[in-house]
Amino acid sequence: MLADRALPKQVVLFGTGGFAEVVDFYLSHDSDFRVVAFSETSGSIKGSEFRGRPVVAFEKVEEIFPPDSHVMFIAMGYRKLNCLRQEFFDRAKAKGYGLLSYICSKATHWGDTQMGENVFIFEDNTIQPFVSIGDNTILWSGNHIGHHSAIGPHSFVSSHVVISGHCRIGSHCFIGVNATISEAVSIGDRNIIGPGALIQKDTGPDEVYLAERTPKFPKDSSQFMR
Repeated sequence: MLADRALPKQVVLFGTGGFAEVVDFYLSHDSDFRVVAFSETSGSIKGSEFRGRPVVAFEKVEEIFPPDSHVMFIAMGYRKLNCLRQEFFDRAKAKGYGLLSYICSKATHWGDTQMGENVFIFEDNTIQPFVSIGDNTILWSGNHIGHHSAIGPHSFVSSHVVISGHCRIGSHCFIGVNATISEAVSIGDRNIIGPGALIQKDTGPDEVYLAERTPKFPKDSSQFMR
């Protein structure tokens, strides 16, 4: 696990959904951090506790868990092309919180990866040398990030994505499972690269690329059971 050792070790997670539950599990089992509370906006709180710890209103979180002794992580997915996660990233920073970053101990990297705040990298990612990863970016399990590549801020890379060497991924991008980005390709800001897509040329901002869906076979499965 790689993190900024200067940060406080007590964590407030923003979010009470599935991603927050997963982040809590990884930090509990694979880091020195200890999640002491969860937070949501006051209108979104559904109960006083989540996973046995208090849920506090984000509007007043700094009064109960002050930023001089606590760090935050914004445990949100890619809704609104990661803009919602960025909103609370910015709001947490404005409150004075540091935002932890985490690389799973089961990821493969050379220790020279440059990464910003609120980055979460799951197991089985292979990150080659000279890679940089911007603020508030999530790498789910099992990706290949090629040498000399840069992934911009506020992006989300799903599982088993291949980003070849010397690539540039813009800000607020979503890259779906099993997508492939060829060598030295630049992906524009706010791109959606769908599952299984193959990108071999540079893309512009705000573009969407979707692979063709596998068509339904004309026979049903019972015809293969003879």
